[in-house]
Amino acid sequence: MKLDHGLQEYGWKSADALADHSYTLPAIKSLLPAGKLNILDAGCGNGFVAGQLAEMGHQVTAIDLSDDGIEIARKEYPNVRFEVRSVYDELSDLIDYMDVVVSSEVIEHIYYPQRFLRNLNPIIREGGCLILTTPYHGYIKNLALSIFDKWDRHHTVDWEGGHIKFFSQKTISSMLEESGFGDISFNNAGRVRWLWKSMVCRAQKK
Repeated sequence: MKLDHGLQEYGWKSADALADHSYTLPAIKSLLPAGKLNILDAGCGNGFVAGQLAEMGHQVTAIDLSDDGIEIARKEYPNVRFEVRSVYDELSDLIDYMDVVVSSEVIEHIYYPQRFLRNLNPIIREGGCLILTTPYHGYIKNLALSIFDKWDRHHTVDWEGGHIKFFSQKTISSMLEESGFGDISFNNAGRVRWLWKSMVCRAQKK
């Protein structure tokens, strides 16, 4: 396993959808601006999300640190440009300005999330946006986890990688604003209201 300041190579086996794609991908699609877009998928994993966005007619570039994930993705989705790159890397040499950057279920895995966000901001064109998903945490959900004694299960430590950052709407909004984004809106997804599985937010580049 290769470590890069919290970014980890997981050993992908296929380009199949993951469980979270059933609710995060529709929410991401609902937040996309109109028209054909130039999109970067930052932390694309096995390429599934990038492939689905390309099938909508968008021009998609996707990056991930995982060599095997990118190898699988290139074979499955030849209409997407895939590159082995860290989300901390300088990216302006790799890609043109993007209309949209998508990053789904990535930020909770990395040690330096603000560095990650600040690195994405310069490659988004004026008026473009970032669409970001990360597991949802809020008062009612946290209370339910406490009442039903589910915190150990929620913060399970028995899987490789795992989540090292836990965001609320307030903390992710603050970090986005400090990283040059504004006009932040949320379209949360998965499960019922206030117990959502993921926050899905859209933030405009200032």
